[in-house]
Order: sequence, then C-alpha cells, then structure tokens
Amino acid sequence: MKIKKTLCTVLLVSIACGYHITYAQQTDYIASKYLVMFTDKDGVEFDPFTYFDVKTIERRIKFGIPLDDITDYPVKQNYVDAVSKMVDSTTQTLRWFNALAVIATTEQLASIEQLPFVKEVNELNSKAVLAGVPTDEFNRNLTPYNKEMLEGQTNALGLKEFHEAGFDGKGVRVAIFDAGFPTVDINPAFEHIRKDNRILKTHDFVRNKEDVYRASGHGTMVMSCIGGKFGDTLIGLATGAEFMLARTERASIEPFSEEENWLAAVEWADKNGADIINSSLGYTKHRYFPEQMDGKTSFVSRAANLAASKGLLVVNAAGNEGSGSWKYVGTPADADSVLSVGGVDHQTHYHTSFSSYGPTADGRMKPNVCAYGHVIASGKSGLEKTQGTSFASPLIAGFAACAWQSNGNLSNMELFKEIEKSGTLYPYFDYAHGFGIPQASYFIDNMKEVDATFIIDEYGDYIKILINDEYVPADFDMLNFEDTELGELKKVPYKEPKPKLFYSIELEDGSLETYYVVSVDQKEVLEFKKYDFRPGKKINVSFKGYSTSYEF
Repeated sequence: MKIKKTLCTVLLVSIACGYHITYAQQTDYIASKYLVMFTDKDGVEFDPFTYFDVKTIERRIKFGIPLDDITDYPVKQNYVDAVSKMVDSTTQTLRWFNALAVIATTEQLASIEQLPFVKEVNELNSKAVLAGVPTDEFNRNLTPYNKEMLEGQTNALGLKEFHEAGFDGKGVRVAIFDAGFPTVDINPAFEHIRKDNRILKTHDFVRNKEDVYRASGHGTMVMSCIGGKFGDTLIGLATGAEFMLARTERASIEPFSEEENWLAAVEWADKNGADIINSSLGYTKHRYFPEQMDGKTSFVSRAANLAASKGLLVVNAAGNEGSGSWKYVGTPADADSVLSVGGVDHQTHYHTSFSSYGPTADGRMKPNVCAYGHVIASGKSGLEKTQGTSFASPLIAGFAACAWQSNGNLSNMELFKEIEKSGTLYPYFDYAHGFGIPQASYFIDNMKEVDATFIIDEYGDYIKILINDEYVPADFDMLNFEDTELGELKKVPYKEPKPKLFYSIELEDGSLETYYVVSVDQKEVLEFKKYDFRPGKKINVSFKGYSTSYEF
C-alpha cells in the first residue's frame, strides 16, 4: 500500500513562526506521524446508550439519525494492540476513520503495511494556523471608536431583535476547537457562564488532559465572540449557551500540529452532546495542493461532513489569505456541509482585504456568509481590538445558537440553509461575501419583503441598472462635530458615504464569471451591451437589501 505524501501551501495568516518537530531514533531512520487505517470493525460491540450523552441521543432520535452507525463503533482493540507493538508510540484512536495515529519510522511502516487488516497509511504533517491575531493592547476604557465597533459587531447581526424576543442561545451546546483558553476560568467576561456552570466539558487533546485554561489566548477571544459580556455590554450573541472547550492546537509554541486532534475533538463533541462546533482554524502544511481544497480530500473536511451527517452544525473561519498568495478558503472551510464564514470591514460592511475568497477547488460557493472581521474581544487580560475571520466565525456561531433556539425543530442543515437565506444579500451571492451578513429579523419576523431599490431594464441594445428615485443618494456636504484639544466643538464638513451596489455575472453552470462592489452616486449605475452576453448568462444585483437578476 502506498503511503500518501502530498504538498500544500500555508492557507491562513500565521500568528507566529515555527518549525517542524521530528523524532530522532537510535537507528538511521526518522520517525514521523501517520494515520493507520484499518479494514473492518467485525465483531465489535457498541452500546450507544452508555457511550453517548443524553443530548446526543435526543438529537439523533429527533432527526432520524442512526444511533448505531458503524462509524461510531470502537476500533478493534486487537488491531490497535498489534500496531502499537510495532511503533514508537501512538496518540489518538479515531472511531470515525477506523484508524490509529502513530509515530513511526519508515522501516516500521513497511511492516505495518503488510498487515492484512491495514487498509492504508497516510502521513500526518499538517500545520494548523489560527485565523486571527490581536492588534491592540487591552483597554478597559474603550475609546468611542472601539465602543462603536463592539456594539456594531453584534448589532449588525440583529442582537436587539434576538434578545427582545428572548433568544440568547439558551439550551444550545457549543463546542469550540482552538489553541487554548487562558483566564476563561477567572475572566469577568465569562462570569455569567461560570456562575450557571455552563462550561460542561473541557479537554486538551495536545496534552491529553482536562485543563484547557492555558497556552494561546486565541480561544479565549473566540469564546468571547460567541457568548462573552462585560456588565451589560455583549461581545457575542449567545450569552445563554452551554460550552465545551477543546484545545486542539499548540499555536505559537509549536505551531505544527496534526489533523488528528481535530478529528478526535469532533468525535468528542458529538459524543458529549454538542449542537454547534466553532473552528477558527485551518490545516495545510506539507499535505495539500490548492486544487485539493474540494471539501472531500482533507481528513478534517471529511470529518466535518461526517459531523454534519450526525446532526451537528459546523461553523468554520474562511481564512485570512485574501491579500496573500493563496487567496482562497482552506480546509475544513472547503467542506460542503460546513458553514464557512468570511470577514467584512466594520465600517463599510463589505469584504475586508485579508478574508479568503471562494470558490472551492470544485467550484462551490464559499464563504457561505460573513460577519465583522474586525472586532473587540476579551483576551487574557480583558478587552482587545483584534482582527481575522477567526472572530467572524464565532459571531456567526453565536448567531446560529440564537437562531436554533428560536426554532428547535430545524435540523442542522435546515438551519444552515435558513442562515444563508437570512443574509443581507440573499439570493445574490459572490465569492467574497457569500450571501452577506445573517439577520436575526429573518428568524423573528421571517424578514419582511424589501421594497425594490432599483430596476434592471432593457433600453435598445443595452441593459441598464437604475436606482429608484428615493434611494438615489444626496451629494451634499454635511456637518460633523469633533472635539478639539481644548474640549471645544468645531464643525467639520464631509460628504455622505456613498452606498454600495453588489453585482455579479453568473455563467450557465451557476458559477460566477466575475463580481464587483461599486459606489452609487447617481440614478444610472451600470449599463451592459446585450451582445456581450450569450444565452443563459445572468446579471445578479443587490442594493440596500433588495436583490434580483436578469437572465439573457
């Protein structure tokens, strides 16, 4: 059996430099990490009622998901024992993949591959990189600018609508996969969660311990963007949710980590009753080519799709390579059943430069939705200004918890589709914004019909996009008041910001040829020559919440 060795480029923006760790042996061989996959689970017994949390059992029964799927059965112990005796050491045993992660030399692997119950061996040499970094030091007394950013990150999603309707994620269980959660056990941003004993499970898959309150503060900031708050100021929407915390990465200490920790964590999350998984991570190093970002090649994308088939909603950061050489979403954000989240600028509400683009290698739309990529989060010491799709993702995970609380009869994939439909751009989409920023009003009021803000009409040989009169922006100077150093107010003129119109050209197969965001400063925005378009092409347009199309 051939050992799979492929190459990839780093997807996401790293917060630290690192080096690959190998294991020198007394022989001439070097040991690396591999996933040994077995042929069968014949004769293995499994009792789901003693293995699963009651919440997992309830979820599966409610949505008709089997309790005894073969992927949930344990790995055959005699297979594990036999391989364990042949290698330097073992790490994770993975039920869903019927596999054992081992550290072994090439000489040892040659013997393992000859075993009749070994299906294949895959090298594990992936780099997990966090999709966000802090940019400012802690400042408990936020500036007006930062306070506005903090309020905007939740208000843009409809915090007021959800909370006035009584939805704060109560009863929804969120598992967070990250690189550490220092101070979560003492940080005042999570006092309301600790007070109610809503941190239900923790596990450090790097050290195989329960304590996760150490290492990188990235996970602390991510958790705050789901359910954190300071006093009455909310950082995330799902302040009433339950939490499970999994440390799956070494982050800045030893940034090379294997997918196996993510694979083990997703089984753990399912077993212990998680409803939603938030992962602000991406896996790449020395494994994949860009064309393999197809949602079915990487182990983590396959595991994420398996999790979705078992009823979990998986939310993942799109990545921060929009302004780098890679450009596109990584894995598991490439998975079909993963709700992938891009980042938008907090002032303009359209794509921020670092946010990774779609589509996937096989042409599917990604990201699915977007949220603020520039936020205020609670780190180790308090509130920090930070940026990255790492923080857009948990904002959406918190949104999803509230949306699911509003309608518990939705399955995970029904909720996935409803979140897409709630986007500010839907049914318009592109590869930078997906369907836009989800809106709570959709789940509260079914998002009332938006009046038409523009028309697409034929004028001879041309197609024109015309803004309706009441939405044509005024072009005049306005007055703003700023504080001077002496505490006096002075008048400062400025032009009213021009609103943005989104449009895309869609091909016959549903993929996009191109897409743009343009400023609107007059009634006639765009015109197209009819003979430039062959039959079947479409122009999709969205402006101020209204979207429509014109097909040639």
